[in-house]
Amino acid sequence: MMENNSLTRYSEITEKNRREIVLLRGSGCKWRRCTFCDYHLDFSLDEDSNFALNQEILKQVTGKYQKLEVINSGSFVDLDAKTVSLILDTCIEKKITELHFECHWAHRDAVSALRRTFETHGIQVKLKIGVETFDSQYREQVLHKGIDETSPAKIAACFDEVCLLFGLDGQTEDSMRYDVETGLANFERVCINIMVENTTSVRPNPSVIDVFIKKLYPLYKADERVDILLDNTDFGVG
Repeated sequence: MMENNSLTRYSEITEKNRREIVLLRGSGCKWRRCTFCDYHLDFSLDEDSNFALNQEILKQVTGKYQKLEVINSGSFVDLDAKTVSLILDTCIEKKITELHFECHWAHRDAVSALRRTFETHGIQVKLKIGVETFDSQYREQVLHKGIDETSPAKIAACFDEVCLLFGLDGQTEDSMRYDVETGLANFERVCINIMVENTTSVRPNPSVIDVFIKKLYPLYKADERVDILLDNTDFGVG
């Protein structure tokens, strides 16, 4: 578990699909094998401590956009039951009608029940999955994502939005363009993350990032369906 007292856990996204966003804390990503990721270090096995923290963060939600994104360095299944109940109560109280969560492929069977829980109260749930790339060989042999499905359409069956990761060794203009276009063809929204230095052995490739900035960023920066995070804190949390 990382020391996370300094993390910013509430923010507003004021461009493209305006919404509030909160970074909550859960019991931690259950997969925890992605070679590039250290976000899972933001966790605690103490449910009472997690709920106390999450309660303070959710108090900041105003409902001003009627949309809320909830992330927790893992999947929604990693949040304790009291936190999930409080998210529902917060949405009802603040008249939030659209709620975004993240989920690993391994927990896709839990998505339907989550949707029903919130949709009973008129709250539409949007689920985001981190695919990183639709090159399944690269995704599994290099990134170790744990997605045992190669069809983008089948991956999208349980999810509404997709995260992609660019700036890695071996990626090209063509491969990144393919990933974005495949994401747009199969999902409602695409979130592009640019690899940044972290505690893993995977390092960002400056030349690949330069290709993205020069060739692809101009094509998608104004697309209302595409979020682009040049830094992993561009949403204001983290």
